[in-house]
Amino acid sequence: MKIIVTGSSGFIGYHLVKELLKLNHKVFGVDNMNSYYDVNLKKIRLKNLNDTNFEFNNIDISSNEQISNLICNVKPDLIINLAAQAGVRYSLENPKSYIDSNISGFSNILEAAKKNNVNKVIYASSSSVYGNSKQIPFSEEASKLEPISLYAASKLSNELIAGTYSYNFNMSLIGLRFFTVYGPFGRPDMAYYGFTDKISNNQEITIYNQGKMSRDMTYIDDIVNGILQSIEYIQNQHQPCNTILNLGNNNPVSVWDLVNYIGTQTNKDVNYIYQDLNTEVDITYANIDKAKKLLNWQPQISFEEGMNNFLDWYKFYKEI
Repeated sequence: MKIIVTGSSGFIGYHLVKELLKLNHKVFGVDNMNSYYDVNLKKIRLKNLNDTNFEFNNIDISSNEQISNLICNVKPDLIINLAAQAGVRYSLENPKSYIDSNISGFSNILEAAKKNNVNKVIYASSSSVYGNSKQIPFSEEASKLEPISLYAASKLSNELIAGTYSYNFNMSLIGLRFFTVYGPFGRPDMAYYGFTDKISNNQEITIYNQGKMSRDMTYIDDIVNGILQSIEYIQNQHQPCNTILNLGNNNPVSVWDLVNYIGTQTNKDVNYIYQDLNTEVDITYANIDKAKKLLNWQPQISFEEGMNNFLDWYKFYKEI
């Protein structure tokens, strides 16, 4: 298949493209290589994707002309949209980037797909759409979603926009609500990475909201497998579909368990200060029954195994 993957130099995009290339798909990567976090890490990922079946396009999806031209020229069998302005806290500082990339950019992709008869799109949503919902574990059938950040609101907007395209233009769309994805080549702005960085360097970490939080940490390989199984599912649909699926580990890890595990594995003391932040939800916890049923998917990697893999990579990457 010919597949466009936006966000191909990002954490999830990089790992996904690697697997798609192993399966002999022709992949057209899209990324604007922005500086939200270390561009060198993105460049290393991109360099590792050196393959005759991979074509990289330095494009910002918020540029309607650029992304439309690519989709028109490629005429892909499938588009996987992983490009987005990431991060919950950063949305307090630069809200426009979330509107431009996450909402306008996604709309540009769907409109270009429609015009070029590309009727299958898989896109990244987020567990953040649940916000502080009291219906735990979080189910796709939840009656009330309570996003508390602009990032979360932008992801929920994606789901609503996707629904209208599916309904009006007979397109098949799958939105994947990712739950705290972690692993090698991960994003430095994520808590597990930041904690590892500071603890390893004997620096003080900041614990938000007294550490009374838990995250359903999901290993990158499990997420990639979920996307691959979503591809198989969408290819087998003979009628237009509009499906939302949780991809999570179904096993929340507390902030203190995460911090203590990193401290133990790195043989370092943990020094911390407290700070309150109202954009942080108390818990993320995925009900994955729907993904099990539709995709025959469930996570395979335990928190301990996944963190050990990440820490091994981190030591190699940082030359510790």
